[in-house]
Amino acid sequence: MNRIRNMFEQCRNRKEAALIGFVSAGDPDMETSRKIIFSMLDHGMDLLEIGIPFSDPTADGPVIQLASQRALKAGVSLGTALKMVKEIREHYPTPIVLFSYLNPILAHGPEKFCKDAAAAGADGVLVVDMPLEESGELLPFLEASGLVSIPLVAPTTPEDRMEIICRNAKGFIYLVSMTGVTGSGGLHTDGAGAMARKVRAVSPVPVALGFGISEASQVAALVPHADGIVIGSAFVRVIGETADREKIPAILGKMTKEFKKACTHSR
Repeated sequence: MNRIRNMFEQCRNRKEAALIGFVSAGDPDMETSRKIIFSMLDHGMDLLEIGIPFSDPTADGPVIQLASQRALKAGVSLGTALKMVKEIREHYPTPIVLFSYLNPILAHGPEKFCKDAAAAGADGVLVVDMPLEESGELLPFLEASGLVSIPLVAPTTPEDRMEIICRNAKGFIYLVSMTGVTGSGGLHTDGAGAMARKVRAVSPVPVALGFGISEASQVAALVPHADGIVIGSAFVRVIGETADREKIPAILGKMTKEFKKACTHSR
C-alpha cells in the first residue's frame, strides 16, 4: 500500500495526475510482454495494472478479450503472471495492481494467491467481479498479506452504496467513467469529470478514472477532476493490431509518454 500511497502523493506534489496503464500478462507472448511493460515504465507509467488472462472476461470488451485469448494461447497462467510481477519488481519500484476475475483466484486458493502475489511484489488486487458484500472470502487474506483491494465504483452505483465503498477503500478508487465494457466508445468527459468530483468529495483515498479513455485530449479534459487516469484498451489495441511484435514496445513507450504529458494539463 505504501508504494501506491507514495506514488499518488508524489504526483499530487508535482501537480499532475497519476498515469495508470493496463496490459494483460503475456500478451502477445511472454518476451514481448516483458519488453512492453519495461518500455511503459521507462516512459513514465506511474502504476501498472497487470491483467491475469481469463477465458471468460465478461466485464471486458472485445479488445481485452482478445488479449486474454492471445496470452492464454501463449501458455500464460496466474502463476506465470506472478513470475512476471516478480521480474518487474526486481527492476522497478512502480506500484503494481493485479487485475483479475474471481475464478482464477479461487482455483489457485485465496490464501495462497495473496501470499504468492505479495511475495512476487504486487501492491494491490482488483477483482472485477467481486462486489464488496462478497469480498469476505478474499479480503482477510489480502489484508494479512499487506495487499489492498481496489474497489470499483460505476456510474450506476447508488449514492449510499458509493459512500460505503469509499469509506472502506484503501489504495485508490477505480471509478468507471461510463457504462458498458472496457474499450467502449462514446465517453463524455464532462459527465465523467462531474462524477469524479462527486466521488472525490466523499473518498478518503485517491480516485482514478478508467474505461473508454483512449486519447490524450480526453486525458487532459479529465485530469482536473481526478487523481489518476487509467488507460487500458488503447494500449492493448496496439498490441493486437501491430504485426511486427518487435515494434510494439517502442510504440507503447511513446504512447505512455504522450499520455503522461497530458496528465500535467491544467493542474
